[in-house]
Amino acid sequence: MRIVVVGGVAGGMSFAARARRLNESAEIIVLERGPYVSFANCGLPYYVGGEITDRSKLLVQTPESLAASLNLDVRLGHDVIAVDAKAHSVTVAHEGAEDTISYDKLILAPGATALRPDIEGLEESTRLHTLRTVDDAVAVREYVERGVRRAVVFGAGFIGLEAAEALAMAGVDTTIVELAPHVLPPLDSEQAWLVSEELRRIGITTREGVAAQQIIPNEHSDTIILSDGTQIETDLIVLSVGVRPNTSFLDSSGIDTERGAIVVDERGRTSLPDVFAVGDATVSTDPVTGIRRPVALAGPANRAGRLVADFIMAPELARPIPRPLGTSIVRVGELTAAMTGANRRSLEAAGIPFHTLHLHPLQHAGYFPGAQQIHLTVHFAREDGKLLGAQAVGSDGVDKRIDVLATAIRNNSLIDDLIDLDLTYSPPYGQAKDAVNLAGMAGSNVIDGILKLWYADELDDMTDTLILDVRSAGEVAGGMIPGALHIPHTELRDRLDEVADAAGGRPVRVMCASGVRSAIAHRVLTQAGYDSASLSGGIITLRAVLGAQADDIIKVPAGVS
Repeated sequence: MRIVVVGGVAGGMSFAARARRLNESAEIIVLERGPYVSFANCGLPYYVGGEITDRSKLLVQTPESLAASLNLDVRLGHDVIAVDAKAHSVTVAHEGAEDTISYDKLILAPGATALRPDIEGLEESTRLHTLRTVDDAVAVREYVERGVRRAVVFGAGFIGLEAAEALAMAGVDTTIVELAPHVLPPLDSEQAWLVSEELRRIGITTREGVAAQQIIPNEHSDTIILSDGTQIETDLIVLSVGVRPNTSFLDSSGIDTERGAIVVDERGRTSLPDVFAVGDATVSTDPVTGIRRPVALAGPANRAGRLVADFIMAPELARPIPRPLGTSIVRVGELTAAMTGANRRSLEAAGIPFHTLHLHPLQHAGYFPGAQQIHLTVHFAREDGKLLGAQAVGSDGVDKRIDVLATAIRNNSLIDDLIDLDLTYSPPYGQAKDAVNLAGMAGSNVIDGILKLWYADELDDMTDTLILDVRSAGEVAGGMIPGALHIPHTELRDRLDEVADAAGGRPVRVMCASGVRSAIAHRVLTQAGYDSASLSGGIITLRAVLGAQADDIIKVPAGVS
């Protein structure tokens, strides 16, 4: 059996390695159009920033090492330009010549190519680079080593943020330009605000909700003109506005695609006989919302490659390719942001009714030195409490919680199942009630009607509502909602008459710093007969939702200096 693999990075090499381990006699040819095989895409920004100092560390394998260990025939600089499904062959361009290679099974793992938006002057700029290959990373790092002073990053997704952080760490004055309303668009806005604040703290300028309209190349720099008229002078541009499936070579093959991405079934089979596909160039169906889109992440690509190898080489071992949740993580300065499953925007677009929890627990015991908050958001279905998605931002412990929640979502867990998870606990590592357990407890209370929540984006609709602030006097001195009634939660039971006088029969909406004390106050009020609700996430989340407008809305009380 001759197997031809198109693409020698994540999905393709994962397939080839697994296929060889299962079948020693198969002829396995890997065709990679670039100069490297099995290189560390995800490490490229860290090479730019100097955290990875040795370029060779980015090269996980070489054709020679793969031939020696796995007897793989890896051919670099071989660009597959056509597929003939009837003839079971591919046409390959190499060093100016073309050749035809036959196959019994064909595995397509061509990956994705950086999008090049329609910006006037983009193609004329000699200072513009992408960050998709080792050579890209080397070129950008050379700018840094030459002492480049100013850089602009187009796009604030994962690679864009990592590139901006790397440049800033190297002392480059860096600006991010993002067309979406906020950085890291897959995050909900309140979590993204925390990331924006951290970017500003480490000296990165963010221009959100604007587009680059023109690049004017000059002798010593480029001038970027934004859609709001702003002009930015820069010595380097890093383009990271997204990717598109690298599938143009399949245009005449007859293969089924959706918006350029290859359509596959749960075994990786395409519409062509004996042709399979994995990785960034394939269509995936979101397991939560049903939305069909490519998922350009290394983890799903590697796993899919392995599972397709199982199906071809050892069908008795094979399992279906799971639908990827899109679990992902990024470091920004001293913060980590991670997410899994659906965000608020995708749930609303899919018409799925849901509840949202905002929690701010400590990553380990509060009495142990170094305790820091994790800002955790969890979405779950209104109907049955099924977990739908989660996000977290914090300086420590974020990866652990999102990994647990990703596992729970994969296993179709309900929100109250989180209560019973038996997670590790020791003061340096967690709490007896871990953040994940607390999410389960709060969510269970919502489902059972014990806890009713209100949300920061409802603030404009509070004209006929009493807002009750149950923080301490010292806390409200730093700012509170104008017109709110202040009663510390420890005094509420003895001062319910003040609530009655102020409310005058109106609903009462309670708030505190993070949502813990307001939940206690809510129970007091509910059992006293009030229409009450607790602010999800408290004023911490409120400030994040309001963003730059927070100080204009949350005022210092009169008489407090």
